[in-house]
Order: sequence, then structure tokens, then C-alpha cells
Amino acid sequence: MATADSVMTAVELAAANARLSTVGAEERIAWAAGKFGKSLVVSTSFGAQSAVMLSLAVAAVPDIPVLFVDTGYLFPETYRFADELQARLRLNLKVYRSAESPAWIEARHGRLWEQGSAGLEQYNQIVKVEPMQRALAETQAKAWLAGLRRIQSATRKDLPVIGLQNGRVKIHPIVDWTDQDIHRYLSQRGLPYHPLWERGYASIGDTHTSRPLTSDLTAEQTRFFGLKRECGLHEPIPPT
Repeated sequence: MATADSVMTAVELAAANARLSTVGAEERIAWAAGKFGKSLVVSTSFGAQSAVMLSLAVAAVPDIPVLFVDTGYLFPETYRFADELQARLRLNLKVYRSAESPAWIEARHGRLWEQGSAGLEQYNQIVKVEPMQRALAETQAKAWLAGLRRIQSATRKDLPVIGLQNGRVKIHPIVDWTDQDIHRYLSQRGLPYHPLWERGYASIGDTHTSRPLTSDLTAEQTRFFGLKRECGLHEPIPPT
């Protein structure tokens, strides 16, 4: 893996953040495309509002690799939503999965998502983090567009427009968008929310760790039984 300094120095990163913080999402993506070219990718979960980031990315770079980690435990609606957006936006979709099938994982480890925080960490490492790291390596990505937003959770409230994660540049083009901004963008372009959005799901991942939003829960608590918010994909990997 490339070191952080070989991609962007700390000085370059600070300057880019200062510049990109004052422009819109389209300009941020255009900057990333100009700087990283074929080494730029975008990730997606095909979650509630994923059509926004995908639409913005392919408008700027039509053939950009779209990295999607299929855990094998997603909702049927998610797979159909992925098919719909792939056809509509002509996504250059690259699907990655764990080396172990869901059945094999359960045979070896049991239902890890039912084994508390430690079980969730191990589960996420197997079905999400490892496949994504493989995806980034195989596509030779130096920079990665992601649709994270500050208002989504306490863990994201201080996200910069551009940062570093495990030796790669991470760009968050819609980091400062509100829910109203998302709704306006989708409505103006006739793009859909995930089908489960209308059934009260604010955050959509695996069937066994996603719950619809109710009056006694925050959006953050609808994932991973309230034990954590992040699945590991957007967190630095500790050195070994």
C-alpha cells in the first residue's frame, strides 16, 4: 500500500481542504478527478440515499469504478435497488465479497452479530473491511469518494472534506449536505431513495443489524443494536 505522503503531503492536504471547503460537491469531485484520474474510485452501500453520490460521481467520471461490498446478508430490496441504479446510471460496478460464504462463516464462528461488540467487530472485519481493502488494492485506488455526511452521526460530525485513510486520500463531496439538500437533489433528477426508506429505515445495512426508526430510537441506534455506528469501512485500520 502506498504511504500517505506518497499520495499527498500534510501541507497539500491542508491546502486542498481549505480550498474544497468553500466549493460545492461537483467542484470537489472535479478536483479529485483531475488530480487522481484513473486512480479514483467511489464506494457505495446502495443505502438509503446512495443515488445522490453515485449520480454525482458518474456525471463527472462516467466510467469511475464503483466499489460495492456484498455481505451476503443484505435486504432483497437492496439487491434490486443496486440493479435499478446500475441500469439507470450505467455504473461500472465492481462487487466484492468475503472469501468465506455466509454459511461457512456461521459454521466456523456462529452468528457473530449476536456476540456483542467483539462479535460485531469480527463480523465486520470478515464481510466488509477485508473485501473493501481487497477492492481498493485491486483497482489500484489512490483516492476514494464516499458519501458520508456530518449530520449522520456523532462519529461523523467532524469529518473534513478530504482526509487520509490507510494511505489513501478520502474525499467526502457531500459531507456538509443536509437532509433537505439530499431530498432536493433526488427530486430534481427523479432519482429514488432506497425502497426501505418509505418503511422507516434511515440507515440500511444487513438484515440482522438494521432496524426501522421508531420514536424511542435515534438514527444511529437503528444500526448494530445501538452498540456502534460504523461498520469499519470508514475507520483507519490499526497497524499490525
